[in-house]
Amino acid sequence: MDPRSAATGTPDPDAIEFVRFCYRRRHVGWPELYDEMCAVAGRGLFRGYSADDLAGLGIGFSLFGMPALSVLASRVVAEEQALRRPVTVTITAEVAEASEPRSAPTDAPVAQHVALDQAPTDHEERSFDVPIRLSLAPSGA
Repeated sequence: MDPRSAATGTPDPDAIEFVRFCYRRRHVGWPELYDEMCAVAGRGLFRGYSADDLAGLGIGFSLFGMPALSVLASRVVAEEQALRRPVTVTITAEVAEASEPRSAPTDAPVAQHVALDQAPTDHEERSFDVPIRLSLAPSGA
């Protein structure tokens, strides 16, 4: 079998779960992840599968199986890192358009604005004229 064509085939779901299991144990990149996969296979830590059982799933630890395994590992690592990316919260103000006055629905409560000559004290309510909207955006983009 040509190792270049092995990297393009659809991997077994158990093979993907094996690589994901190994990545979640150590959160390392390719050369160290290969060492972790060898250790997990040698001890049978993933569902009791040995290296021979994993070879049946398409996980080869030989030099000829390494290109396909590295492609699979990089795919799983990219998926796992995408799930762990932090998300930032952006607070924006919604700007009301002054050209079109909106009429309040008849059943909606009416808010009254009272102008004060002095600053509000602690016991008086403070209101904000601008509503706050939250939106999620990935950070580092």
